[in-house]
Amino acid sequence: MKHTLADVVDIDLHKQPHRPQLAELQTLYRMEGEAGRRAATRQGLWVAVAVYLLFFAIDILLVPDVAFYTILARLVIGISALLCFEILYRIKARTKWLDGTCAAALVFGYIGWLVPAMTTADSASMSYYMIFGAIFMMGANLFFSFRFRLSVVASGIVLTTFFVALSFFSEHDPAYLIAFGTFYVSCFIFTSYVNWKLNRERYKVFLNAFEAKIQQNEASERGMALLRLSNTDPLTGLDNRRAIDQQLRDYWNDWQKLGKSFAAMLIDVDFFKKYNDCYGHQEGDRCLVLVANALGEAIKDYNGSIGRYGGEEFIVLARLDTLEQAAELAEVICRTVENMRLVHEQRRDGVSIVTVSVGAAFTRNQTGAKLEKIIHEADRALYAAKASGRNCAKLFDPNDPQSSDESENIAALLKIAVDQNLVSLVYQPIRNVMTGEVEAVEALMRLTMLDGTSVPPSLFIPVAERTGAILDLGRWAIKTVCHELLVDNHIPLVSVNVSPIQLKTPGFATSVAAILGETGVAGSRLAFEITEGLEMEMHSGILRCISDLETLGIRIWLDDFGTGFAGLSWLRLIDFDTVKVDRSFLHDCSTPKGRAMLQDIIGLVRNRGHKILIEGVETDEQLALMRRFRIDQVQGFHVGRPAPAETFRTPPDKPRIPLRNGARS
Repeated sequence: MKHTLADVVDIDLHKQPHRPQLAELQTLYRMEGEAGRRAATRQGLWVAVAVYLLFFAIDILLVPDVAFYTILARLVIGISALLCFEILYRIKARTKWLDGTCAAALVFGYIGWLVPAMTTADSASMSYYMIFGAIFMMGANLFFSFRFRLSVVASGIVLTTFFVALSFFSEHDPAYLIAFGTFYVSCFIFTSYVNWKLNRERYKVFLNAFEAKIQQNEASERGMALLRLSNTDPLTGLDNRRAIDQQLRDYWNDWQKLGKSFAAMLIDVDFFKKYNDCYGHQEGDRCLVLVANALGEAIKDYNGSIGRYGGEEFIVLARLDTLEQAAELAEVICRTVENMRLVHEQRRDGVSIVTVSVGAAFTRNQTGAKLEKIIHEADRALYAAKASGRNCAKLFDPNDPQSSDESENIAALLKIAVDQNLVSLVYQPIRNVMTGEVEAVEALMRLTMLDGTSVPPSLFIPVAERTGAILDLGRWAIKTVCHELLVDNHIPLVSVNVSPIQLKTPGFATSVAAILGETGVAGSRLAFEITEGLEMEMHSGILRCISDLETLGIRIWLDDFGTGFAGLSWLRLIDFDTVKVDRSFLHDCSTPKGRAMLQDIIGLVRNRGHKILIEGVETDEQLALMRRFRIDQVQGFHVGRPAPAETFRTPPDKPRIPLRNGARS
């Protein structure tokens, strides 16, 4: 069974640490602090040899007749012991050999001194001098940190040697023999016992330290597991937003201090809500996991890191050197997901597989740069990718007015546009082809900056949709249309463009009804144009809103028919009053193929029973063609340019001028 990273972390949190067996513990004990014990043993031997050699002064005082031999023995044994030990130490011999060398040095040091010393003629002095032999037993048991067995063997040899030597003093008083013998035995027993206790205490200290180490490691591992869990997305196993934000700060600091450039990319799974609604949340989760795994593999060659930024959105950070590398990686991400060929049949854009949109931003020198700036730029590039039809990658371009800083200035301007009277409406006539009369006008919004400079609708409308300002602007436009032209019956019908954002907003139809009630305008005198575009998703909320608007009497027009993928579905689902055919089809009529295409579209719409309005009529020839095709209404510069509301406020008794060939409004 394959576990996710979150499962692995949970297992880590509940697993028990390894507990070694007795033999393993003893091996660890011997290995524990071995380097320190080797150094301490070396230092101890040098000190012991130095003290051993200094005892030559006592030899001269107590056994002067054999002092030469005892001093010579001390020198030979001491230097030999140091040479042997240093050789073993430098060739990194095992610690037990070093301990054995020290133990042998103690034994031979005792015997090497005792044998020549016993040949002295001053037996009385020697009988008392032998008491110093106990120092060798204490050295074996207490001075060096030998294992208990080695200590007992070394001190036992010293004790045995003492009793052998004591037999040569049989002429002494039995009290002397008993006292000295008892002293040596007692010294052997007590020092051995202390050595045994010390070894046990050392082992207990080791066990306590080892248990504390296990607990510390366990706590550390649990802490690391909890840290991983707090930084991990539980579904995909990727870094979550908290972790990726920290990585982003690290990348940004390296960019600011060391000049290491990087790219930030926001990735959004296209139409994921529809995928969830159609296939269920379990399949939706599986889709996200598959996409996450594929993206993780795709960015490995680019030294990148990936995280889940929320919902169906991912983020990639990669240290790259050039803008071209960033564009290449963004395209690789798009194609990687597309090549997975995950079925997504609920889309209405002509694509039946899961795809992603990518917005990328690359570090650049700019005044007042902040960490959030690069993510903001990637988000604006992502918005541009979605607006371009999805399944594509867009790189933030500071020189592109749609995504540059200028759009942020426009976003700020839109917040005050209504209050500062920076927005206005102009109206373009819609004429009946046969009578030439103005049957309706289309309201077109205009925006000016504080200095009076005009802002093209192609620039400020997308910004308004992206920022949500379109909601307030839309309500203002509907109210203004009613007051300027409809209240006093200057124009029978006014069409207003309605954004998909407005139709998706709960309560939109209610707000329109409130405006109609406030102005006293009948709903039948308003037409709302909705665009057949990629952003118009046919879900129940939009269809319900359109139904509510039709209940108010408002006419629903389909704008720019033929430019998107969902036009036929819209014609099937909604009973449009009028269908506006995009101007591109009329302009293509200069060729037989283009003219045939327009006739096919007209036939299709006419068979559905809708009125037909052709946009973009700019010449007499085009107008004549519309008459020949028996089109209902036309719109374009040839039949009327956009004009202020005052142009259409004609006195009721003034006759309307019919449209003539070559006439321009």
